[in-house]
Amino acid sequence: MQSLSERTAGFTDSVIRRMTRVSMKYDAVNLSQGFPDFEPPAQVLDRLAQVAHEDYHQYSITWGAQDFREALAAKQSRFMGRTIDPNSEIVTTCGSTEAMMAAMMTVTNPGDKVIIFSPFYENYGADTILSGAEPIYVPLNPPTFTFDADVLEAAFKQHPKALVLCNPSNPCGKVFTRDELLVIADMAQKYDTYVITDEVYEHIVYAPHKHTYFATLPGMWERTISCSSLSKTYSITGWRLGYIIAPPRIIDRAKKVHDFLTVGAAAPLQEAVIPGLQFGQDYYDDLLAKYTHKKDLFLKGLDDLDIPHTDPEGAYYVLLDISEFGYDSDLRFCEDLASKVGVGAVPGSSFFREPVNNLIRLHFAKKDETLLDALNRLADLRKKIPQK
Repeated sequence: MQSLSERTAGFTDSVIRRMTRVSMKYDAVNLSQGFPDFEPPAQVLDRLAQVAHEDYHQYSITWGAQDFREALAAKQSRFMGRTIDPNSEIVTTCGSTEAMMAAMMTVTNPGDKVIIFSPFYENYGADTILSGAEPIYVPLNPPTFTFDADVLEAAFKQHPKALVLCNPSNPCGKVFTRDELLVIADMAQKYDTYVITDEVYEHIVYAPHKHTYFATLPGMWERTISCSSLSKTYSITGWRLGYIIAPPRIIDRAKKVHDFLTVGAAAPLQEAVIPGLQFGQDYYDDLLAKYTHKKDLFLKGLDDLDIPHTDPEGAYYVLLDISEFGYDSDLRFCEDLASKVGVGAVPGSSFFREPVNNLIRLHFAKKDETLLDALNRLADLRKKIPQK
C-alpha cells in the first residue's frame, strides 16, 4: 500500500483540544481551550431563535450572505477607519481558522517561506506546511515578548512571501506597539512581503495598550490580509464565523480558495449574529470592562498563591512559570495538574519553536465562580504536585 502524505507525517493532534479532553476525563476546571462558559449577548440569542423559523437554512452566497457582509463592513469600517466594501473586500469563512488557511493558500506557493513569531498559535505552522511553504521562526523574547529588529530583518533577508502577525497575541497576550508595527511594515515594504494578520482579540486590549490594525498603517493596505472572527467578541466560539478583509485583488483569489475549502459558512448563524455587528460602542466598552475584571480577579488570585505568571496586555491568556516543580515535560505537568489538582492547562512548549518547557497556559474567559473554583484548586498545587 502506498504511503500517506509526507507533508502531514509530522503532525500531531491539536494539543489545545487534547487538553480539553484530558480536562473532561478528570472533571477538571477547563482553563485550557479558550472558550467562555457564559452566554452570548441576549440580542444575538433572540435573533437565533427567530432565524430557526425563517428561510435561512440553505446555502448563502459562497463568500457570505449579503446582509451579513454589509453589517460586518459597517462595523469594521468604523473600527478600522476606512470604508470597507462588503462586495469586493470581504470573504466570510468558517472561523478564523479557515480564514488563516485561505489567506495562506491565497498568497503562497510551494517552496515559499513564511515568517512566524514564536510563541505562536499552533495552527500557523501547520497552515504554512499544508500550503507547501516553509516557516521561519522569529522569537518574541520573554518577559515582555519584544522582538529583535536585527533578527527579524535576518528572516526578511530570506525573502519570505508572507509574515503571520497575531495581535493581540495568543498565547502571550502581547499587544504590538505602533512603533513595533511600523518596523514590521517598513521591512514588509522593503522586502515585498505580504502580512497575514490574526486579530481575533482586537476588542480585548487592556489599558493603557491600544490595538492598531496593521492594514491601516501607511502603505500596508495593499499587502495586508486581515483575518478575524466573531468567536471571541460575541462569545460564540462554536458558531465558527470568521472573515478576511483585504484589497479586491486579493479577495478575488481568496473567494475561490474559500469556495473550494468549505463552500460557505453557516447561513442561519450569519443572519443571527447581525444584531451583534450592529452594537454601539457601549457593548465593546462593557466587553473590555468584563475581561479587565476577570484578568484582575484571576491574576490577583495567582499572586496570592505566589504562582509566577505573565501579565497579558490583550486577549485572555496567562502563562504560568512551573520551573519550581522540576518537570522534564510540561505536557506531563499539565496531565498531573488535571488529574491531581483538577485544573486544565496547555503546555507552553506547544506554542514555542524554542526549547521552552517551564510555562503552561491558562485562560480566564470564565464566570467569576469558575475562576474562583480554579484558584481554590490551585491553592493545593504545591501539596498535590510537590517539587521534584
